[in-house]
Amino acid sequence: MGKIKDLLEQLDDVGALAEVKSQLAAGTTPEDVLAECKDAMIFIGNEFSEGKMFVSDLMMAADIVESITAEVLPLIKGATGEISKGKVVIGTVEGDIHNIGKDIVANMLLVNGFEVIDLGVDVAPDAFISALKDNDAKVLALSCLLVSCYPSIKAMVETLQAEGLRDSIKIIIGGGPIDDYVVEFSGADAFGRDPQDAIKFCEEALA
Repeated sequence: MGKIKDLLEQLDDVGALAEVKSQLAAGTTPEDVLAECKDAMIFIGNEFSEGKMFVSDLMMAADIVESITAEVLPLIKGATGEISKGKVVIGTVEGDIHNIGKDIVANMLLVNGFEVIDLGVDVAPDAFISALKDNDAKVLALSCLLVSCYPSIKAMVETLQAEGLRDSIKIIIGGGPIDDYVVEFSGADAFGRDPQDAIKFCEEALA
């Protein structure tokens, strides 16, 4: 154990995926594979915070984790019928096409045992509503990097209210400029400074 983590920290995409397939074939559980991915992403996040890694490294790591989760999640679903921690709908709000932060959070949620419904970027409120209803999800994670799109967050919250869903849905928002002011302005429940904040929020909301 630990080799997947090491290869992921080295951003060795080919090696990491090959090692995952090898370990799964040898009997390593999907949960153990995802645990190594989680540890590696925490390490990479810390390295980024200390200026030892760059945004391009985060993007590379997110891509590798996405490939690994695509390999192991069907095995978990096949064994349990569902992801145990619950469902999270995530997307970048209408008018904003940035996806780096969203993708990193989505992958971190995946390796921490959540089922993630990722709607992509520039997502209209109606699309979020449909995804929440279709998947019976109770957490909505909204990404926004543009100050000009703050009203899109507010519009999403107001749409939930109009649909009668606001009281049953917990909303976390995130992105470079997001702070307590945007939470108050939009009517969301909280904001996340980093993926770990998002994971903690989702764990508490779905406990």
